[in-house]
Amino acid sequence: MSSFGRLTDPPASLVIVGARVIDPAAGTDLLRDVVIRDGIVVEEPAPDAERVDGRGLVVAPGFCDLHVHLRQPGSAGAETIESGARAAAHGGFTTICAMPNTDPPIDNAERVRAGTVDGSCRVRQIGAATVGRAGEAVADLSGMVAAGAVGFSDDGAAVPGPELARSIFTALAELGVPLIEHAEHPELAAGGVIRAGAAASRLALKPWSPEAEVAVVDRDLKLAEQTGARVHLTHLSTAAAVALIADARERGVQVTCDVTPHHLALTDAWVAGSRRFAWEEPEPDPPRAYDGLCRVNPPLASREDALAILAGLADGIIDAIATDHAPHSAERKLVPFEDAAPGIVGLETALSIGLAAVEAGRLKLPVLIAALSSRPAAVIGETRSLAAGERADLVLFDPGARWRVDRDAVASGSANTPLLDMELPGVVRLTLAAGRITYRS
Repeated sequence: MSSFGRLTDPPASLVIVGARVIDPAAGTDLLRDVVIRDGIVVEEPAPDAERVDGRGLVVAPGFCDLHVHLRQPGSAGAETIESGARAAAHGGFTTICAMPNTDPPIDNAERVRAGTVDGSCRVRQIGAATVGRAGEAVADLSGMVAAGAVGFSDDGAAVPGPELARSIFTALAELGVPLIEHAEHPELAAGGVIRAGAAASRLALKPWSPEAEVAVVDRDLKLAEQTGARVHLTHLSTAAAVALIADARERGVQVTCDVTPHHLALTDAWVAGSRRFAWEEPEPDPPRAYDGLCRVNPPLASREDALAILAGLADGIIDAIATDHAPHSAERKLVPFEDAAPGIVGLETALSIGLAAVEAGRLKLPVLIAALSSRPAAVIGETRSLAAGERADLVLFDPGARWRVDRDAVASGSANTPLLDMELPGVVRLTLAAGRITYRS
């Protein structure tokens, strides 16, 4: 039986016995007990503390997702802040960052405060960079920072125009928070729905050029360098963009970036019905499925780009894994592919996809843990540590256990994922956020 808690619950006291404890902040990976007393990591347990058998399990810092869509206000039938927070806790996340493309958009201080509602995890708000996300006027950035916004984005579109973009970068340099950029040039994207390449030709779908991403990444890196602002490039999907970021880092540009689990592991062949991960040998002739569950923006990568992105994560060029959790009702996906709403739910499958890459020898487990926890947390000014004296913010999971992705197995308000009916590694047993048990199976 599974249960969910809230950050308003009493703090926990327990001992996790004999687990593999991976703490990227300390650079440690060892077998030991983790003792929690009144929500704080300590050396000595309370006399009546519950003992949890951690043998064969992994304890890691709580995960942080820099990119989720909670659909409230506007589309609460697909997801609410409450259901999204439960999905996060089920996936091991203790902080999630909600994107502002709601209806109405989160573009002022009052809406930032309304969206920052903690339930089964901490919910941080990303504010809109422009008024109404219309790309015409700079929003009240300082007012939203004062209200708690941890970054800004017009997600769904890049900030348009060189003058407006420069104004936003200049303002954010003073505020010290990042622009979280959806890097896509609308003219170069030209309404494409699938990555340009063999799959697009075979399915006769309108192609999307990778240059649409690369052009905006190049522009934003130059603006960040010129203004001293921080830029965080989200859901990267091209090897060329990763190479630009590596070069910019060498010049001292303040840039961080993330990649989604689906851009790491799925490829454009999934649109045609393939169900092999990028690191597996491709199917020679997958069926023509036109699967709307695989419609995302940016479109799923080619196998070559996916493997290059995975290598960038392994090498540390890519800082974080962010899910771009995008719930949609079934009706918005069961339509012709080009009309399907773009997006995949990912909070509850992110760890599993990462563990599949670990099992395939493409990632080291400590690298995966850092990309899910300490490195994204640092982008928004949070820390993650399992050291004594810290408030317990952690996840306990079984890396060897398997689970089947089906509607009854997920806590999200929606189940739009092409991973349905697949068996994946990694089962979360316990999540603690701010010393409270927020999920337990």
